[in-house]
Amino acid sequence: MLIITANLPDPDDLYARLIAALDGLTEAESHAMNTRLVLILMNHLGDPEVIAAALETARRTARPAR
Repeated sequence: MLIITANLPDPDDLYARLIAALDGLTEAESHAMNTRLVLILMNHLGDPEVIAAALETARRTARPAR
């Protein structure tokens, strides 16, 4: 089951770590790193149903660039 409510002990710290990991990268490098991170986390989850639900939720809530 996909958890969509807050579930991190310290979300601000993890957000800061993500931003720090992206610091200094070009936009293309940042996109590539984010893609690798998603694939690593998908592999860690290992549950195709949860991953499919997460993909559907992310797509449904995405806003196209203008």
